[in-house]
Amino acid sequence: MQSTFTGIEIGKRSLITHTQGLGTIGHNISNAAVEGYSRQRVEMGPFPPLYFPALNREETPGQIGQGVQVERIERIKDMILEERIVAETNSKGFWEARNDYILMMEQVYNEPMEFSVRGFMDRFWESWQELSLHPAEMGSRKAVLERGQSLMDKVHDTYAKLKGIRDMIEEDVQGSVKQVNDLLRNIASLNEEIEKSKALGDNPNDLLDRRDLLVQKLSVYADVTIGQRDPDEFIVYIGGYHVVQGRHYEPLAVVQDPDNEGYSRVIWEGTDDDIFFRGGKLAALLELRDADARGEIQKLDLMTANFIDLVNEIHNNGYGINNETGINFFTYYPFINNAQGNYDRNGDGVYDSSYIFRVNGTNKLTLKDQIGLRGTLALPGPLDDVTVEYFPSDTVEDLINRINLSGGEIVARLNIHGELSLKAVPAAYTGNPDFVLRHIEDSGQFLAGYAGILPQAGPVGSYDWGGSDAVDNLVPGADYAVAPLSHPAAWIEINQELFKDPGSIATSKLPLTEDGGQGDGAIALAIARLRTEPVMIGQITTFDDFFAEVVAEIGLKGEQAEKALDTENLVLKELNEIKESISGVNMDEELANMIKFQHGYAAAARFVSEVDKMIDIIINRMGV
Repeated sequence: MQSTFTGIEIGKRSLITHTQGLGTIGHNISNAAVEGYSRQRVEMGPFPPLYFPALNREETPGQIGQGVQVERIERIKDMILEERIVAETNSKGFWEARNDYILMMEQVYNEPMEFSVRGFMDRFWESWQELSLHPAEMGSRKAVLERGQSLMDKVHDTYAKLKGIRDMIEEDVQGSVKQVNDLLRNIASLNEEIEKSKALGDNPNDLLDRRDLLVQKLSVYADVTIGQRDPDEFIVYIGGYHVVQGRHYEPLAVVQDPDNEGYSRVIWEGTDDDIFFRGGKLAALLELRDADARGEIQKLDLMTANFIDLVNEIHNNGYGINNETGINFFTYYPFINNAQGNYDRNGDGVYDSSYIFRVNGTNKLTLKDQIGLRGTLALPGPLDDVTVEYFPSDTVEDLINRINLSGGEIVARLNIHGELSLKAVPAAYTGNPDFVLRHIEDSGQFLAGYAGILPQAGPVGSYDWGGSDAVDNLVPGADYAVAPLSHPAAWIEINQELFKDPGSIATSKLPLTEDGGQGDGAIALAIARLRTEPVMIGQITTFDDFFAEVVAEIGLKGEQAEKALDTENLVLKELNEIKESISGVNMDEELANMIKFQHGYAAAARFVSEVDKMIDIIINRMGV
């Protein structure tokens, strides 16, 4: 039979349980504003009754209730919803970073047009147009120099701003890697605490909330997935590789990449294995740094390198009013001070590469002439060579257009002498140098006999940069230029000799003794026409088209990033509202539960008092 004091024990259990309920409500209310906190709920259940079925049980009615107990304190959490939030937070981290830095790049271009590179270049062309009309006027010559210098200053400034943005992204990459490592270390530490608590039979709800919050913060930086196949181990994956397993974590590291101008690679610490992020802030930063910012710098360098080459090509074929000729308007700095472009690429002290930017053929061509030949060109592409076929019915112009649209890292045009000119463009792959012709091959006779660039058809007559003295594989007499020093936009300058004697600025095709004494202005006019001539700046035809394309492209990138970020913000807002409705602390609900537990506690206390009176009667007043 039950003890006389059973009622006291039942009442005590009720008091303890309701006290725990009130304590949990107080805990919820106190943490209502804490980030990542999930409300907790006391799950009550009956205390094990007397008696369980067994052969040795007392001969009395069984299953006698023994009161209430706290079975567990459960946190209210929808884990499927949590995984959705982690995934969307990852996307938001990606687009947020892109939006911020693309906006900075837009601002470099979208300044008032009169102060942009385009504005300064327009005035530079106009000064040459004016000089073509008045070639003997010293004021017009000085105007060309002054406007040219203003353009150079603006190009330098634009390069410095774009380079500064790329450097800023690099700092953000290194800072983000540190943040990721801190988060991984804290998650691993929490895993250890959580497993110890679970081993004691506890529900470490607050620790679980903290871990979930850290995982969500980690998803801002990288594509995170969670694995819990083993209930005793919480595993975090980044890019398919586990970075946290229980209390063990794999930190990230950054190392300088000499093939990428010293910018860092993100690797697994202690290895040389790159980490390929598929989402999050780090994926965005690496793409911004090595594709977007680098791409904008390359476009500026491409424009500058062609600007130098094209203006000099015309200028050094003309005469100034002092009959000086063969003078470059812009100072040209070659990548290597070797006339044949030989370069020691691997640093072993022996020339192993040829850095050639441009090569011109020896034969004069006409755009509308049919070539009457058939063959296949092999030209450098981003990773492998691209092939360009040509047929007897093709014109020279058809084949030039086909080369320029092939996706290769090479462009073609006819220069002022009507010779085929092949020029390198910036490389997509960081392991390849910019403005270097890497391979030229023709299975037929177009580049060999027709254009006069290669000595013969087939692999034996090909040009390849992977060795010294590669220019010996060109047709004797073929004109070529050594690749420019890295980042022409940083060093482009007007020839200082022209400032000393503006009369040396070439304006005429002929010496003064042959054209009447003042010069005909044909060279100045030819330079002015570069503004709209099809000069092939990469795959863009003219300088005007180039600037329009650059501004339009960065604008479209900015629009895409802004709209994607707005979409992610709306999705996350909706998901967080759903999460808040499930896991958030509702003050009205908590106050209602508080009243319920208060009444339960008061009733239990009253019950104990009544049992106490009954016992008092038995002990003190029976038999009196």
